[in-house]
Amino acid sequence: MTTPRQPSGSGSGSGSGSGRRQPPRAGAARPAAGRGQPAKGQSAARGQAAKPQAPKGQPAKPQPAKAQPVRSQSAKAQPAKSAAVGRTLRAPQQRRPEGRPPARSQAAVRPRPKSRLPQRPRPLKLAEPKRRLRVITVALSLVFSVFAGRLVQLQLVDADALAADANTNRYQNIPITAERGSIMSSDGVALAATVDAYDITADPAMFTPAATGIPDAPEQAAALLSPIIGVAKDRIAADLHTPKTRYKRLASQQTPAAKNQISDLKSSLEKQAGSRACQAQKKLLGKPADQGGRTRVDNECANPLAGVFNRETQKRIYPADGLAANLVGFVNGEGEGAGGLELQYQKQLAGKDGHSSYAQAGGRLVPTAGGSMDPAVPGSDVKLTINRDVQWAAQRAITDQVANSGAEKGYVVVQDVKTGQVIAMASAPGFNPNDLSLSKQSQMGNPALVDAYEPGSTAKLMSLAAVLDSGKANWDTRVTVPNRLVRAGQQFKDDVEHGDWYLTLAGVLAKSSNIGTIEAVETLGDGDQLKANQILDGYMRKFGVARPTGLNFPGETPGMLKKPEDLVASEKYNISFGQGPLQMNALQATSVYSTIANGGVRVAPSIVQGITGPDGKYTATPPGEQTRVVSEETAKTLTSMLESVVDDEQGTGGKAAIPGYRVAGKTGTANRGAADGKGYDGYTASFIGFAPADAPRYTVSCTLQGPVNGHFGGQLCGPVFKQVMEFTLKTMQVPPSGSQAPNLPVEWKP
Repeated sequence: MTTPRQPSGSGSGSGSGSGRRQPPRAGAARPAAGRGQPAKGQSAARGQAAKPQAPKGQPAKPQPAKAQPVRSQSAKAQPAKSAAVGRTLRAPQQRRPEGRPPARSQAAVRPRPKSRLPQRPRPLKLAEPKRRLRVITVALSLVFSVFAGRLVQLQLVDADALAADANTNRYQNIPITAERGSIMSSDGVALAATVDAYDITADPAMFTPAATGIPDAPEQAAALLSPIIGVAKDRIAADLHTPKTRYKRLASQQTPAAKNQISDLKSSLEKQAGSRACQAQKKLLGKPADQGGRTRVDNECANPLAGVFNRETQKRIYPADGLAANLVGFVNGEGEGAGGLELQYQKQLAGKDGHSSYAQAGGRLVPTAGGSMDPAVPGSDVKLTINRDVQWAAQRAITDQVANSGAEKGYVVVQDVKTGQVIAMASAPGFNPNDLSLSKQSQMGNPALVDAYEPGSTAKLMSLAAVLDSGKANWDTRVTVPNRLVRAGQQFKDDVEHGDWYLTLAGVLAKSSNIGTIEAVETLGDGDQLKANQILDGYMRKFGVARPTGLNFPGETPGMLKKPEDLVASEKYNISFGQGPLQMNALQATSVYSTIANGGVRVAPSIVQGITGPDGKYTATPPGEQTRVVSEETAKTLTSMLESVVDDEQGTGGKAAIPGYRVAGKTGTANRGAADGKGYDGYTASFIGFAPADAPRYTVSCTLQGPVNGHFGGQLCGPVFKQVMEFTLKTMQVPPSGSQAPNLPVEWKP
């Protein structure tokens, strides 16, 4: 821009040589017309400065000098007019009368473009202030309404959900397993107990490349953990490749030794990864390559176990190994009952699980971040009626005899005749619930309750009880027993070939005659076999046949008893000696003899004595339901008849005799039903009895399925009965009998 002319006497123009006017630079832009003086209807003449006007009576205000047009070189060489000395302003140039500036030389004047006339500026029309204020107020109200609504949504409506989402990655929710209750014998010794163990868990989100600095953290962790916890590496790696899940259980019920080994290894890796060199590597992760950045750290600087933890839990153990295992049962890998009483009382034993939550960062607990805990409620303790010592004796005896006889399996049941409580229930072959891998699936059940079999001659007690209790015969009723008996077009026979036997009813039981039993039962119907079978059916059902024992044991069979009207052909007769349409389990068969020993009153069996809750309160199991089956007189008569089976020389149960004690019992030898349900295959050998016969206390039953080294019940199960009963009487301190057996006659002479 052109420098305005300084007024005379100004600071910049005073002094020697400063009064000379400086010529304007060539080509400098002229100031726009009318700038600074927008006087209405006035325009400056080309090349002429506006003459300042002063009000009348006031001196003229000095104006800056107007830039001079570019002159020729000769004009530039001429000195400027001298300025007045001091602060006196130079008088304005006088116009010529025609209002034009003095003529200039042609050389000094350059052609100038025609200047545009200044346009009149449009006046700015302002809006009404009130309206503008209303618009601003409405706009601000809308903005603040949106803010307020969002605030209400975050703080009130979605507060819980947002807080939960925020804590998802910060808080760990850990289940707390309730301590499983114990299963104890009658003397309070644990048959199944719980000890401390550890679940090995992991947080998969801590195994990502971003979290560990290595791309294969799951695989490295799996290689380290697999030999310790016994889980395949592929399975561990698959569990760790789930970063959206914050909790995975890699292995359950690990020993304290395994837990300590993992903890030591984790600490060693953590110390190594915390070195200065490793920390420097971690700082370079994600940075550009030109800045020395890294995409991963060295394996030596990674801790693939940082996301591995342990959770205290419990492990089920069986201190006596296989003792009563078929009854007690076992738990699965999750610690839940999977068989036997463990399954039946799962709800009571398991208790109620709890949970805890805590804040964590980098796998470490943040103590100041708070948390919550819902404590677990421990399970109840189940106390059984099983006597540990008697159980051991029964289990040893049946195990040995199964091996000696080559039987497929066998079982022994010991029952208190007064209370109905089961003192022992042993099966062979058994299993060890501490190591299920060594056992077959077929060995893990409880055949004494699960197997339904045709009892054979031991069922004759029910048939003769019906005859005696109905008043159709007495113990000394004479029965002629031929070698063969034809009924329903079929010939029936006894176990041995013989001529005509002349037996008392006691002798029929003592010699276990099938034919004699058929003849005795026929008297119930006075010649009407259907009526006889209906009476027999009523007594059998009162003895507990074809109905649950009341134990509610998993897989227990109620047995089978065909209705009288459904019996066909030979079934009408062979049911009387325990074959055909009659099936029982071992406890049902034992209960029949306990009923006779208890004076004809059946007491429902029980196996649980009581339950102690988590609060320590003990609740006893109610006594078993009692049912009168036969009269007391009938029961005494049958007891005497059963003694003849053991004491008489012609009896089949001589091997069951116990010195000093009167024993009442019955042998059983039955054809065993084939596995496919068609016909028979092999034998079922059994013996059931009670002692002392003069004051009965306990009933013992022995059953062998499929023996090959012999098949008679007295021969195979008689010795087992003697061994178990003798041990039981001594253990329970039962005094010997104080009288001799009546020795009822078994034969009569025609």
